[in-house]
Amino acid sequence: MAHTFGPPAVRLPRKLIGRAARSLTLVALLALAGCASVPPPDGLLSQAQAQIQAARDAGAGDYAPVDLGFAQNKFQQAQAAMAAHRYDQATILAEEASADAMLAAVKARLAAARAQLQAKQAENARLREENAQARREAEQHAAQLRAALAGQAPAGAASALPPPEPLPDLPAPPSSVLDAAPPAPSASSPSAQPLPGDQP
Repeated sequence: MAHTFGPPAVRLPRKLIGRAARSLTLVALLALAGCASVPPPDGLLSQAQAQIQAARDAGAGDYAPVDLGFAQNKFQQAQAAMAAHRYDQATILAEEASADAMLAAVKARLAAARAQLQAKQAENARLREENAQARREAEQHAAQLRAALAGQAPAGAASALPPPEPLPDLPAPPSSVLDAAPPAPSASSPSAQPLPGDQP
């Protein structure tokens, strides 16, 4: 017959067990008190909601939908944690929702500015092309005018020139001016006196 010898049973005194139980109870109460000491993050939730609305107003739904979606999801999770009185988790989620919303707003503003810049560049390119076209047409017109003035207008170019404008009719002078004889030179006028060296 085999005998099994094990370690001797250790009996703890009742006082030691009571102290350990009281210590564990105290630690559990302190842990609960620590969790309960986190205040509800009402202000952070309001701030996160305002940041999400600002991101929407900045056009994040069009330009940064992923970041806006992250912010909205974390805000909903923060509300759920708040309802479950998990204030520490609600605080973290509300802060993350605010950060995601701010990122979405910045990305949306940047994308909107980039779109405006591209529109301005396209408008500038269109205006430059119109200016170049007008310059080419002016140069062609000037060349046609020079050729017409030089009498070397190419075939078909003269038809492109506008016809000359007719001169306006001038009124005839009155008949009294035509019938009057020119005045005779007087002896005192310098043109009537003979010049020196003229022979009489």
